[in-house]
Amino acid sequence: MAGRYGRPRSVLRMRTVAGQVFLLQVAIVVLLVAAAIAALVLQSGSDSEREARNRSLAVAQTFASSPGLEAALKSPDPTAALQPRAEAARRGSGVDFVVVMNTDGIRYTHPIPNRIGKKFVGTFQPAVRGVVVTEQVTGTIGPLVQAVVPVFGHGGNVVGLVSAGITISKVSGVVNEQFPLLFGSAAGVLLLTTGGTALVTRRLRRQTHGLGPAEMTRMYEHHDAVLHAVREGVIIVRGDGRLVLANDEARRLLDLPPDVEGRQVADLGLDPATAGLLESGRTVTDEVHPVGERLLAVNQRSTDQDGGPPGSVTTLRDTTELQAVTGRADVARGRLKLLYDAGTEIGTTLDVVRTCEELAGFGAARFSDLATVDLAVSVLGGEEPTVTGAGIEMRRTAVGGEPPDGSLYPVGEPIRFAPHTALGARLPAGEPFLDSDLAEFAGWQHHDPERARQIVAHGIHSLIAVPLRARGVILGVVLFWRSRTPEPFDEEDLSLAEELVARAAVSIDNARRYTREHAMAVTLQRSLLPRALPDQNAVMAAFRYRPAQAGLGGLGGVGGDWFDIIPLPGARVALVVGDVVGHGLHAAATMGRLRTAVHNFANLDVPPDELLWHLDELVTRIDQDEGTEGTGDGPEASVTGATCLYAIYDPASGVCTMARAGHVQPLLLRPDGSAAFVDVPGGPPLGLGGMPFDTCRLELPEGSSLVLYTDGLVEGRHRDIDEGMALLRRTLAGHPDRTPEETCEAVLGALLPDRPADDIALLVARTRVLGAAQIADWDVPADPSAVAQVRAAAVRKLIEWGLADEAFTTELILSELVTNAIRYAAGPIRVRLIRDRSLICEVADRSSTSPHLRQAATTDEGGRGLFLIAQLAERWGTRYTGDGKVIWTEQALSDGESAPDGP
Repeated sequence: MAGRYGRPRSVLRMRTVAGQVFLLQVAIVVLLVAAAIAALVLQSGSDSEREARNRSLAVAQTFASSPGLEAALKSPDPTAALQPRAEAARRGSGVDFVVVMNTDGIRYTHPIPNRIGKKFVGTFQPAVRGVVVTEQVTGTIGPLVQAVVPVFGHGGNVVGLVSAGITISKVSGVVNEQFPLLFGSAAGVLLLTTGGTALVTRRLRRQTHGLGPAEMTRMYEHHDAVLHAVREGVIIVRGDGRLVLANDEARRLLDLPPDVEGRQVADLGLDPATAGLLESGRTVTDEVHPVGERLLAVNQRSTDQDGGPPGSVTTLRDTTELQAVTGRADVARGRLKLLYDAGTEIGTTLDVVRTCEELAGFGAARFSDLATVDLAVSVLGGEEPTVTGAGIEMRRTAVGGEPPDGSLYPVGEPIRFAPHTALGARLPAGEPFLDSDLAEFAGWQHHDPERARQIVAHGIHSLIAVPLRARGVILGVVLFWRSRTPEPFDEEDLSLAEELVARAAVSIDNARRYTREHAMAVTLQRSLLPRALPDQNAVMAAFRYRPAQAGLGGLGGVGGDWFDIIPLPGARVALVVGDVVGHGLHAAATMGRLRTAVHNFANLDVPPDELLWHLDELVTRIDQDEGTEGTGDGPEASVTGATCLYAIYDPASGVCTMARAGHVQPLLLRPDGSAAFVDVPGGPPLGLGGMPFDTCRLELPEGSSLVLYTDGLVEGRHRDIDEGMALLRRTLAGHPDRTPEETCEAVLGALLPDRPADDIALLVARTRVLGAAQIADWDVPADPSAVAQVRAAAVRKLIEWGLADEAFTTELILSELVTNAIRYAAGPIRVRLIRDRSLICEVADRSSTSPHLRQAATTDEGGRGLFLIAQLAERWGTRYTGDGKVIWTEQALSDGESAPDGP
């Protein structure tokens, strides 16, 4: 049989059914033996570990319960008493060690004497509390199990510990006794298998009447191939060209008659190409043959390989429907890929114009040759269009591709689609528009006939217009044009364009809403910050404000940092810098409330520590009010976390008084160029409540610069606050000649990061000192006759200052104030005139009683003095000092009369 088809057969390839059964049985026996060995090994390991735990625990408990153990532990030399007993117990029980230790884990016994007195290695703390501990560890003698048991005294307390341990290898060995029996059983099974295989082989030969196993195997292989290829046509052709087998699918694909087996392939009526391929027997792979209206993919292989019969096996697969489905799948896959890429490339920023540019560029590069985006003018400003559809005023926002000169409207051009145009008629309903042949001028040209002719002349032949629609509102329109691509737009392209624009519309609407909200927030914040510095002569100042992330897209953030310069009576000035933790509208609104409160408290002319105390009370009250308004839908709003630095500078004395609430320390740059941080006592942040604030009083030489700032200037993601403050000091030291503006620029240039993570407020104030020629003061005795002397001295000083026109008004004011001080106050009285931007009159006394303005009745003999002062002076008020009060008035001066600005 081996040479039946003219070829010798290798003995190794002659696989009979009986031989295959034998090999399967051998494999099963081997797997069973391996599984048994594994089970024995696992069982042996588990039994060994359990036996080791039981033995070590039994030995430890037995020894711990032995008589006299407590006495030995309490003896002067426990080792001498216990070491012989422990070693005898170890040898008698077969464990590897018996260790007795105290409650601190110090060994009294050990098989190796030099380890006595050292700490036990293992877990013994639970045993000190009376709990038995068993654990498996790996020691110097290998894997072992050790037990630690407590030794209880007569009082029930633990007086010592006993540990016993044994290596696992001493209690193993069960599996070794099972191996001979296991291998003997396996050998017996293999002998029975061999004999059974011989009997099966002889029986098969008798029942097949001499048909060899090779022929049976080949026959079953053929049928197996048919059974596993029922979805394809299968044809088997012998070497002489006769058809041996054709399954149902092959008959259907080739339109074969029912009785084809045994006929020559040439007589089947096939087309010459297909018949020639089947007769040739050559090897082909996925060779496409047209058969009628079908396209068949043919695979053919020879059957005479490796000693098989001559002939060939051919499989046929109908690819007609497959190619159509594949084509549609490719189109769908391409559309999904385009929409996916659009989602990643369009809307990368929250900027309306930038998003339109991304949409136009993507559409021109991936979908059409040219693309334009026109947006409603109101949308560009962040608002929703008031009207939708035709007649809406639009502006060309972006152009994608390279349009020919003079064809499409440029960026910035206003556009309005009239109702009589094709697009204007569809726009109100949000319907798209498709014109596959612009050269027919079917209505699209009515918007601008002259430009329409230029568009067609430049080769632009097809148009799709899709309204940009979001939440039912028409934001604009996107126009796709084709010029270089010869195929015009079709309905599928229109559907794809709608999906593309719909996705982009969401991004544009999000950007529009962000633009509106951001503009509102920025407007709010800017309205809350000072826009210019007030007129005053106490300091020459400059400021800078940088919101967080101010460099992203040209849009600044919204935060809670602020600064202020507040003129105070007596030519003094208040310098304020504050910081509300957080960003956004809540931080900006909180900042505005705090800034307004600081102005109000400053008008009361209270010292810095008292002002911060009032501000702290206000923040606490606001925080409590907002906490009670929570709805349960989210976290309660909180304004705690605000900080503030408040300083008052008096140019008459050159004294500056400062206090801070959780704020960073200010920096002082002296006229000699030295720079140091002012050690202002640190108070808690605003809103904690109940904590006092301390003040710091400094005498500043003229020309000193106070640098007030928020922590965003010196602290960042990659720089801690100490490093930032050191850099600030180095930047300013040695440059006293810089103006405040130059100082601000130098500080920001050295410390401002590219993307600030926190708001930054910076205020630089260079001090001035009023000259002696601008101040006049007198001590007034408590005698009514001294009033005339004060009036006369004041008039002389005003004439000296060139303010004779103010003499009469000043006499009236001084007369009333000094008279009231003599009549109602106590202690020495002092009068001071200051010539600054206004004429300031001050009367100081030791009384803490403040006068009140009232409307006197017609029959009253007094009560009109303060009313008269309020009418004559521009402002008046009272401020309290450490030893009394000062009543002051301000009289407006013309530009020629006021004191000149300082250096």
